[in-house]
Amino acid sequence: MAGDLEQDKTDALVATAKSVLGAVPFAGPLLSELVGSLIPNQRLDRLTKYVKELEARLSRIDREKIDNALNSEEGIDLFEEGFVQASRSLTDERRKYIANVVANGVDDKTVEYSESKYILKLLQELNEQEIIWLRFFMDPTIDGDEEFREKHRNIFDPVRVNLGSDERTIEKASLQDSYKDHLERLGLIRSHYRTDRNTGMPAFDKFSGKLSVSYRDLTPIGQMILKQIGFTDENNG
Repeated sequence: MAGDLEQDKTDALVATAKSVLGAVPFAGPLLSELVGSLIPNQRLDRLTKYVKELEARLSRIDREKIDNALNSEEGIDLFEEGFVQASRSLTDERRKYIANVVANGVDDKTVEYSESKYILKLLQELNEQEIIWLRFFMDPTIDGDEEFREKHRNIFDPVRVNLGSDERTIEKASLQDSYKDHLERLGLIRSHYRTDRNTGMPAFDKFSGKLSVSYRDLTPIGQMILKQIGFTDENNG
């Protein structure tokens, strides 16, 4: 009995989702049939917001490109991945990123559908602060992009640690370092290390014992992610 009630609830949610998607002028009718098999128990409000974001972008793309994507297994796979990730997204900003990647995957002749799906998978690995840090490295110079840095000052201000630092300060500093380390492990940024002027050997940080970083910058794949989610030199957030 409980299973029947749960199934009825799921069926009603899927029907409602299809109705909402179908009402979107352009993309909805093409995509609503994907919902039933993909996301029967996810939050409808997230999907509705995502489809509106996607609609705004697809409406600027040539219809033939969209038809080609929807007639391709890899293209359908890209759309499906976008739906799945959007259903789990907690912020409007994240849904915009996903919609941008999907739409760019459809529109950009130089990017394969499988590459766009890979970008989505990498995006899924990043939390909101890590995305902001990745954007930081688009212009990593000391005086670079002051407006963006001021907007996210609470994230970028260095957390200083010394021998007398309390536990919470040490935790916050460790988290800040962890975000950048994670970006590097994913191959999105790279570190350039200081050398000892006397020996010519790599220098080490006296507090952490790790190699001392001179600066970090984006890798080509890091640049690609920023471009695909909507950050460019002209539109840099």
